[in-house]
Amino acid sequence: MAAARNVVIGEGYRVLRDEESGNGKVKEGEVSPTAKRFKSERFPLTRWEFAAFLGVFLLFVAGLFCIYLTMPPADYGKLKLPRTISDLRLLKDNLATYAKDYPAQFILGYCSTYIFMQTFMIPGTIFMSLLAGALFGVVRGLFLVVFNATIGASSCFFLSKLIGRPLVSWLWPDKLRFFQAEIAKRREKLLNYMLFLRITPTLPNLFINLASPIVDIPFHIFFSATLIGLIPASFITVRAGLALGDLKSVKDLYDFKTLSVLFLIGSIIIFPTLLKRKRMYE
Repeated sequence: MAAARNVVIGEGYRVLRDEESGNGKVKEGEVSPTAKRFKSERFPLTRWEFAAFLGVFLLFVAGLFCIYLTMPPADYGKLKLPRTISDLRLLKDNLATYAKDYPAQFILGYCSTYIFMQTFMIPGTIFMSLLAGALFGVVRGLFLVVFNATIGASSCFFLSKLIGRPLVSWLWPDKLRFFQAEIAKRREKLLNYMLFLRITPTLPNLFINLASPIVDIPFHIFFSATLIGLIPASFITVRAGLALGDLKSVKDLYDFKTLSVLFLIGSIIIFPTLLKRKRMYE
Protein backbone atom coordinates (compact mmCIF):
# COMPACT_ATOMS: atom_id res chain seq x y z
CA MET A 1 0.00 0.00 0.00
CA ALA A 2 2.82 2.43 0.83
CA ALA A 3 4.47 1.95 -2.57
CA ALA A 4 1.21 2.70 -4.34
CA ARG A 5 0.83 5.90 -2.38
CA ASN A 6 4.32 6.99 -3.40
CA VAL A 7 3.19 6.77 -6.99
CA VAL A 8 0.13 8.89 -6.31
CA ILE A 9 1.93 11.56 -4.32
CA GLY A 10 4.75 11.98 -6.77
CA GLU A 11 2.67 11.47 -9.89
CA GLY A 12 2.28 15.08 -10.85
CA TYR A 13 5.97 15.84 -10.38
CA ARG A 14 7.08 12.69 -12.20
CA VAL A 15 4.77 13.30 -15.16
CA LEU A 16 6.04 16.82 -15.39
CA ARG A 17 9.66 15.65 -15.50
CA ASP A 18 8.85 12.97 -18.09
CA GLU A 19 7.04 15.40 -20.29
CA GLU A 20 9.73 18.02 -20.04
CA SER A 21 12.45 15.46 -20.80
CA GLY A 22 10.59 14.07 -23.79
CA ASN A 23 9.77 10.69 -22.25
CA GLY A 24 6.03 11.33 -22.09
CA LYS A 25 3.49 10.94 -24.83
CA VAL A 26 3.18 14.63 -25.58
CA LYS A 27 4.18 15.58 -29.07
CA GLU A 28 7.18 17.78 -29.60
CA GLY A 29 6.36 21.46 -29.45
CA GLU A 30 3.14 20.90 -27.50
CA VAL A 31 2.54 21.69 -23.84
CA SER A 32 0.55 19.08 -21.97
CA PRO A 33 -2.24 20.11 -19.57
CA THR A 34 -0.24 18.64 -16.66
CA ALA A 35 2.90 20.57 -17.51
CA LYS A 36 0.89 23.72 -18.12
CA ARG A 37 -0.72 23.39 -14.68
CA PHE A 38 2.59 23.04 -12.84
CA LYS A 39 4.25 25.80 -14.84
CA SER A 40 1.50 28.38 -14.80
CA GLU A 41 -0.34 27.82 -11.54
CA ARG A 42 1.15 28.55 -8.16
CA PHE A 43 -1.94 27.43 -6.24
CA PRO A 44 -2.33 23.63 -6.43
CA LEU A 45 -6.07 23.23 -5.75
CA THR A 46 -8.53 22.80 -8.58
CA ARG A 47 -11.68 24.91 -8.71
CA TRP A 48 -13.73 22.05 -7.28
CA GLU A 49 -11.30 21.52 -4.41
CA PHE A 50 -11.19 25.22 -3.61
CA ALA A 51 -14.99 25.42 -3.77
CA ALA A 52 -15.22 22.45 -1.38
CA PHE A 53 -12.81 24.13 1.04
CA LEU A 54 -14.71 27.41 0.81
CA GLY A 55 -18.02 25.64 1.44
CA VAL A 56 -16.71 23.89 4.56
CA PHE A 57 -15.14 27.13 5.78
CA LEU A 58 -18.36 29.11 5.34
CA LEU A 59 -20.32 26.37 7.10
CA PHE A 60 -18.00 26.61 10.11
CA VAL A 61 -18.19 30.41 10.05
CA ALA A 62 -21.99 30.30 10.02
CA GLY A 63 -22.02 27.90 12.97
CA LEU A 64 -19.56 30.08 14.88
CA PHE A 65 -21.64 33.17 14.17
CA CYS A 66 -24.82 31.46 15.41
CA ILE A 67 -23.07 30.48 18.63
CA TYR A 68 -21.90 34.05 19.19
CA LEU A 69 -25.45 35.33 18.66
CA THR A 70 -26.69 33.20 21.56
CA MET A 71 -24.07 34.50 23.97
CA PRO A 72 -24.75 37.35 26.45
CA PRO A 73 -23.67 40.84 25.32
CA ALA A 74 -20.04 41.80 25.77
CA ASP A 75 -17.69 44.63 24.87
CA TYR A 76 -16.48 43.06 21.63
CA GLY A 77 -14.27 46.05 20.92
CA LYS A 78 -11.86 44.77 23.56
CA LEU A 79 -11.88 41.21 22.28
CA LYS A 80 -9.37 40.10 19.66
CA LEU A 81 -7.20 37.09 19.02
CA PRO A 82 -3.94 37.65 20.91
CA ARG A 83 -0.65 37.65 19.02
CA THR A 84 1.67 38.48 21.91
CA ILE A 85 1.80 37.75 25.64
CA SER A 86 0.83 41.38 26.29
CA ASP A 87 -2.29 40.97 24.16
CA LEU A 88 -3.10 37.80 26.08
CA ARG A 89 -2.85 39.53 29.45
CA LEU A 90 -5.27 42.23 28.31
CA LEU A 91 -7.68 39.63 26.92
CA LYS A 92 -7.55 37.64 30.14
CA ASP A 93 -8.36 40.73 32.20
CA ASN A 94 -11.29 41.59 29.91
CA LEU A 95 -12.70 38.06 29.93
CA ALA A 96 -12.22 37.11 33.58
CA THR A 97 -15.51 38.64 34.81
CA TYR A 98 -17.44 37.46 31.76
CA ALA A 99 -16.21 33.88 32.17
CA LYS A 100 -17.19 33.95 35.84
CA ASP A 101 -20.68 35.38 35.23
CA TYR A 102 -21.53 33.18 32.22
CA PRO A 103 -19.38 30.05 32.51
CA ALA A 104 -21.39 27.73 30.24
CA GLN A 105 -21.80 30.26 27.43
CA PHE A 106 -18.15 31.30 27.66
CA ILE A 107 -16.89 27.71 27.48
CA LEU A 108 -19.10 27.11 24.44
CA GLY A 109 -17.68 30.18 22.72
CA TYR A 110 -14.14 29.29 23.72
CA CYS A 111 -14.42 25.71 22.46
CA SER A 112 -16.01 26.68 19.14
CA THR A 113 -13.31 29.31 18.52
CA TYR A 114 -10.49 26.90 19.39
CA ILE A 115 -11.88 24.13 17.16
CA PHE A 116 -12.40 26.59 14.31
CA MET A 117 -8.80 27.81 14.54
CA GLN A 118 -7.42 24.26 14.77
CA THR A 119 -9.51 23.02 11.84
CA PHE A 120 -8.42 25.76 9.46
CA MET A 121 -4.84 26.02 10.69
CA ILE A 122 -5.22 29.58 12.00
CA PRO A 123 -2.19 30.53 14.14
CA GLY A 124 -2.78 31.39 17.78
CA THR A 125 -4.06 28.22 19.46
CA ILE A 126 -1.10 28.30 21.85
CA PHE A 127 -2.46 31.59 23.22
CA MET A 128 -5.87 29.96 23.59
CA SER A 129 -4.20 27.19 25.62
CA LEU A 130 -2.49 29.73 27.86
CA LEU A 131 -5.81 31.51 28.28
CA ALA A 132 -7.46 28.27 29.42
CA GLY A 133 -4.88 27.90 32.18
CA ALA A 134 -5.25 31.52 33.24
CA LEU A 135 -9.06 31.39 33.44
CA PHE A 136 -9.85 27.80 34.43
CA GLY A 137 -6.80 26.45 36.24
CA VAL A 138 -4.74 23.39 35.40
CA VAL A 139 -7.29 20.57 35.59
CA ARG A 140 -10.23 22.16 33.75
CA GLY A 141 -7.91 24.05 31.44
CA LEU A 142 -6.03 20.91 30.46
CA PHE A 143 -9.27 19.04 29.77
CA LEU A 144 -10.57 21.87 27.56
CA VAL A 145 -7.32 22.23 25.62
CA VAL A 146 -6.87 18.52 24.93
CA PHE A 147 -10.55 18.12 24.00
CA ASN A 148 -10.57 21.10 21.63
CA ALA A 149 -7.19 20.30 20.09
CA THR A 150 -8.26 16.69 19.43
CA ILE A 151 -11.60 17.65 17.87
CA GLY A 152 -9.97 20.40 15.80
CA ALA A 153 -7.18 18.09 14.62
CA SER A 154 -9.79 15.48 13.68
CA SER A 155 -11.72 18.05 11.65
CA CYS A 156 -8.47 19.05 9.93
CA PHE A 157 -7.79 15.35 9.23
CA PHE A 158 -11.08 14.91 7.37
CA LEU A 159 -10.71 18.24 5.57
CA SER A 160 -7.29 17.14 4.34
CA LYS A 161 -8.73 13.77 3.32
CA LEU A 162 -11.18 15.68 1.14
CA ILE A 163 -8.85 18.17 -0.56
CA GLY A 164 -5.45 18.07 1.15
CA ARG A 165 -3.38 15.80 -1.10
CA PRO A 166 -2.36 18.37 -3.77
CA LEU A 167 -1.80 21.08 -1.15
CA VAL A 168 0.48 18.98 1.08
CA SER A 169 2.36 17.59 -1.95
CA TRP A 170 2.89 21.16 -3.15
CA LEU A 171 3.95 22.64 0.20
CA TRP A 172 6.07 19.83 1.69
CA PRO A 173 6.97 17.23 -0.98
CA ASP A 174 10.22 16.10 0.68
CA LYS A 175 8.77 16.06 4.19
CA LEU A 176 5.76 14.10 2.94
CA ARG A 177 7.95 11.44 1.31
CA PHE A 178 9.98 11.14 4.53
CA PHE A 179 6.82 10.85 6.61
CA GLN A 180 5.38 8.21 4.31
CA ALA A 181 8.57 6.15 4.44
CA GLU A 182 8.63 6.27 8.25
CA ILE A 183 4.98 5.26 8.47
CA ALA A 184 5.56 2.34 6.10
CA LYS A 185 8.38 1.04 8.32
CA ARG A 186 6.27 1.21 11.47
CA ARG A 187 2.88 -0.11 10.41
CA GLU A 188 2.80 -2.78 13.13
CA LYS A 189 3.57 -0.28 15.91
CA LEU A 190 1.99 2.76 14.34
CA LEU A 191 0.32 4.02 17.50
CA ASN A 192 3.67 4.17 19.31
CA TYR A 193 5.22 6.18 16.49
CA MET A 194 2.28 8.58 16.26
CA LEU A 195 2.42 9.11 20.02
CA PHE A 196 6.12 9.90 19.71
CA LEU A 197 5.39 12.49 17.02
CA ARG A 198 2.60 14.09 19.06
CA ILE A 199 4.63 14.30 22.26
CA THR A 200 7.87 15.57 20.71
CA PRO A 201 8.32 18.51 18.32
CA THR A 202 9.86 16.23 15.69
CA LEU A 203 7.23 17.22 13.11
CA PRO A 204 4.83 20.18 13.35
CA ASN A 205 1.32 19.26 14.46
CA LEU A 206 -0.04 21.15 11.46
CA PHE A 207 1.84 18.87 9.09
CA ILE A 208 0.78 15.74 11.00
CA ASN A 209 -2.89 16.77 10.84
CA LEU A 210 -2.75 17.38 7.10
CA ALA A 211 -0.47 14.54 6.03
CA SER A 212 -1.90 11.69 8.13
CA PRO A 213 -4.88 10.86 5.87
CA ILE A 214 -2.65 11.10 2.80
CA VAL A 215 -0.29 8.38 4.05
CA ASP A 216 -3.21 6.18 5.11
CA ILE A 217 -2.99 6.48 8.87
CA PRO A 218 -6.25 5.00 10.24
CA PHE A 219 -8.40 7.59 11.96
CA HIS A 220 -8.71 5.63 15.21
CA ILE A 221 -4.91 5.61 15.56
CA PHE A 222 -4.70 9.30 14.64
CA PHE A 223 -7.42 10.16 17.17
CA SER A 224 -5.93 8.08 20.00
CA ALA A 225 -2.40 9.39 19.43
CA THR A 226 -3.67 12.97 19.35
CA LEU A 227 -5.82 12.61 22.47
CA ILE A 228 -3.04 11.04 24.54
CA GLY A 229 0.02 12.55 22.91
CA LEU A 230 -1.04 16.17 23.35
CA ILE A 231 -1.40 15.87 27.11
CA PRO A 232 2.26 16.52 28.13
CA ALA A 233 2.76 19.65 25.98
CA SER A 234 -0.73 20.92 26.81
CA PHE A 235 -0.04 20.51 30.52
CA ILE A 236 3.10 22.62 30.19
CA THR A 237 1.23 25.35 28.30
CA VAL A 238 -1.85 25.38 30.55
CA ARG A 239 0.29 25.45 33.69
CA ALA A 240 2.24 28.41 32.29
CA GLY A 241 -1.06 30.26 31.89
CA LEU A 242 -1.36 30.45 35.66
CA ALA A 243 1.64 32.80 35.71
CA LEU A 244 1.15 35.03 32.68
CA GLY A 245 2.81 37.90 34.51
CA ASP A 246 6.10 36.00 34.63
CA LEU A 247 5.96 34.89 30.99
CA LYS A 248 7.80 37.16 28.55
CA SER A 249 7.52 35.18 25.34
CA VAL A 250 5.99 32.00 23.96
CA LYS A 251 9.55 30.77 23.40
CA ASP A 252 10.00 30.61 27.17
CA LEU A 253 7.50 27.73 27.31
CA TYR A 254 9.82 25.26 25.64
CA ASP A 255 13.32 25.66 26.98
CA PHE A 256 15.99 22.97 26.79
CA LYS A 257 14.81 21.27 29.98
CA THR A 258 11.20 21.07 28.81
CA LEU A 259 12.16 19.74 25.39
CA SER A 260 14.42 17.15 26.97
CA VAL A 261 11.55 15.87 29.13
CA LEU A 262 9.23 15.65 26.11
CA PHE A 263 11.81 13.74 24.08
CA LEU A 264 12.43 11.41 27.02
CA ILE A 265 8.72 10.59 27.25
CA GLY A 266 8.54 10.12 23.50
CA SER A 267 11.61 7.87 23.47
CA ILE A 268 10.09 5.61 26.12
CA ILE A 269 6.92 5.27 24.06
CA ILE A 270 8.70 4.49 20.79
CA PHE A 271 11.22 2.10 22.40
CA PRO A 272 9.12 -1.06 21.70
CA THR A 273 9.16 -0.20 18.00
CA LEU A 274 12.92 0.25 17.93
CA LEU A 275 13.43 -2.96 19.89
CA LYS A 276 11.30 -4.97 17.48
CA ARG A 277 13.15 -3.60 14.46
CA LYS A 278 16.48 -4.53 16.07
CA ARG A 279 15.31 -8.11 16.60
CA MET A 280 14.18 -8.35 12.99
CA TYR A 281 17.67 -7.47 11.75
CA GLU A 282 19.43 -9.87 14.12
